[in-house]
Formats: sequence, C-alpha cells, structure tokens
Amino acid sequence: MSVASVRRAARESVSGLPREFWWLWTSTLVNRLGAFVSIFLAMFLTADQGRSASYAGLVGSLLGLGSVVSSIGGGVMTDRLGRRPTMLVAQASTAVSVAVLGFMTDPVAIAVVAFVVGMASNASRPAVQAMIADIVAPADRVRAFALNYWAINLGFAISSVAAGLVARYSYLLGFLGEAAMTLACAVLVFVKVPESRPDGAAAGGTKGARSARSDEPAVSMGTVLRDGRYMAVVGLSFLLALIFMQSQVALPVAMTEGGFSTTDYGLAIAVNGVLIVALQIPVTRFIEHRSPRRLLVVASLLGGYGFGLTAFADSLAVYALTVCVWTLAEIISSPTQMGLVVRLSPVQGRGRYQGMATLAWAVAALVAPVAGGTVIDRFGAGALWAGCAVVGTLAAGGYWALMRGLTPAGGSAGGAAEPAAPAVEQPATAG
Repeated sequence: MSVASVRRAARESVSGLPREFWWLWTSTLVNRLGAFVSIFLAMFLTADQGRSASYAGLVGSLLGLGSVVSSIGGGVMTDRLGRRPTMLVAQASTAVSVAVLGFMTDPVAIAVVAFVVGMASNASRPAVQAMIADIVAPADRVRAFALNYWAINLGFAISSVAAGLVARYSYLLGFLGEAAMTLACAVLVFVKVPESRPDGAAAGGTKGARSARSDEPAVSMGTVLRDGRYMAVVGLSFLLALIFMQSQVALPVAMTEGGFSTTDYGLAIAVNGVLIVALQIPVTRFIEHRSPRRLLVVASLLGGYGFGLTAFADSLAVYALTVCVWTLAEIISSPTQMGLVVRLSPVQGRGRYQGMATLAWAVAALVAPVAGGTVIDRFGAGALWAGCAVVGTLAAGGYWALMRGLTPAGGSAGGAAEPAAPAVEQPATAG
C-alpha cells in the first residue's frame, strides 16, 4: 500500500465528523491518559499500605460495585440534567474522590472512598455515549464510537506505562496525577463541549438545544425494562462481556498454573492493546456499513472460540494467537454494540438506555472474576475455556434471532425514521 493510499484511508476515517465530536474525543483521551489508580490500586494496598490480598480484592470489588450503581444513576442524570452537566459532575467528583483516596490510611475509609471513586468515574459513560449519538449522523455513528473506543485504549496503553513509572517514586503522586488529569478533562468539557440533549430546551435545559419530537412518550427506567427486545440485547451483551472479562483474572491464573510467569502474561495481554490501537480504525472502515446482526454473530463466535482455543495453548506464541482472535472480536463488537444501543433507543431515553448497556458490562466485571475462578478451582481451566465457547455460541444464536430485519445503517428500531443530528448549543464562556 502506498503512502498516498494510507493518507487517504486515514483522512476518510476521520472526515465528516462534527467539531464537537472531536472535542469530546479529546476529553476522552485526556481522561484515559490519567487513568493511573485502577492500574496500581492493588499494589498500593498490599505493598504500600501492608494490607492483605483479600482486602485488596474487597476494595477492587467495591470499586466495581460503585460502577454498577452509577450505570443507572448516570443514565438517568444524562436524560434529566443533560449530557454536559452529567459529565462535569462526574468528572469533578472523580477528581476530588481520587485525590482524597490517596491520603486515606484507615481500611474502612479506603473502602468507602473507593466505592465513591467507582460511582463517580463510571457515571459519565452514558452521557458520553448519548452525546455521540446526539451529534453524529446515524451513518457515521459506528465509526465515531470506534474512534472513541480507540482513544480509550490508546490513553490506557500510555497510562499503564506511566502508572508503573509514577508508582516507583510515589503512589500519592499517581493519585494526584489522575485527579489533575480528570479535572483537566472537566475543564475541557466546560469550555469546549456544548450541550447536545435534543429535549434540552423543553426540559429545563439550555437555550439553543432542539426540542424532542412531541409524539415521543416520556421514558423512564420502567420503559427500558419493559422493552423486551432491547433487554434481550443487553443480556447478550452481558454474555459477551463475561467472555472478554476472563482475560483479567482467569487468563493470568491459568497461565500461572501452566508454568508461565507474570511477564509472559504481560506480553500476551499486551497483544490486545497493540492490536486495538493498530486495527480498530481500519477494521471499522470495513465493517461500519455492514449488517450489525452478522457482525455481532461473528464477534460472538470469535470471542467464544478465541478463548476456547486457550485450552490448547502450550506456549507463549499460542497464547498470543488466542489473544489475537478474541481481540478481533472485541474490535468488531464494541462499536457495533454501541451503535445498536442507539438504534434501539428512543431519542428522549438515550441516557437511560446507555446506562442499562453500561450496567451489563459493570455487572459482568463483578461476576466474571468470581465465576472464572470458581470454575477453574472446581473443574479446571479447560472447562472454563470450553464454557466460553459455549457462551459465545449462545450469544451468536441470540443475536441472529433478535436482529432480524435490522438494516446495516441509518434509521432506528421498528423502521421509524430517526431525525437528523440536532444542532448543539454554543458553550458558555469560561468564567
């Protein structure tokens, strides 16, 4: 491929998206560049604070539990208060709570503040995803979600290296560094990212935001729960998340039992981040206008059988190969699922629907480590990897059955025409 072809492909990947999206994208990148605490929290508690491994696990669980709680709360705030206010509240709360956590020494206080950090840090996700849906045209949403996901992984890859370097000198510096980066993200949102909620003016929002269509009924969490097709999609998303989350606990445990070192695990799992950064954008260009039904079926099978192949891994190279397979599934499924959530959501309820989608992953993050560890202890790692293949097959069958009649791009569920992306209000001048 020539240099001109590469440049043309890169230009086409980022062209046509509104300026507001790029400011939001930048805020996401800044946020993830400072994501230090989740990386070294366990080491901080055990090596620096002298706590037990079980206590570190408890704090990690409380961090995840906070994310579960805020998934719904953040979604409701996104619809009621607006996208921008929700992000500002969440980011400011995260900055303060992370900084406070760095000074805590009492075990109860650490646990309580960690729960607050989990709530605050996850509350902005429904708002970010709803805002992307608001400001990006339907045909470009999969690409926009993929670019945002790419920014998350790029930022996390850099912050993972930085966190290790920072922790060598001072854990407190890491806490304060994340607080500062999160606060910088909030300032960027305040100055550059305008409100985009379609019903902002009608619901006590700010001037300039377009009112929602008058024929749309009010949306509550009960509406989301009664939406059978959507809740089935959330359930399938939960199954996929259970598979992907096995990389965080079950995979390193299985590799250790197989005689591999922590360095070997680090090298294998690094393939995941490298591939996402390298392939997310070109793969998305290939899939963005294809049937979400087929894409999610393929992703479910690749994810399930990618982890299933781990049962046959007897060398670092084979482990890396299995990571390649399920990483491709992740690259395909992430933007496709986020785009699907938008298409199945009423405009007025995007925050709540995105919150429920976020909840599926947050709950999977809590359940997967326990489930994976229990299966390995009782039945062996081979049974777990076979189970992943079975779960992936079930998810693929579910997507195939549920997504019949869904067109590749544009439009919303049920065939109703979706209004064009609304004009967004101009941000207030700082100060």
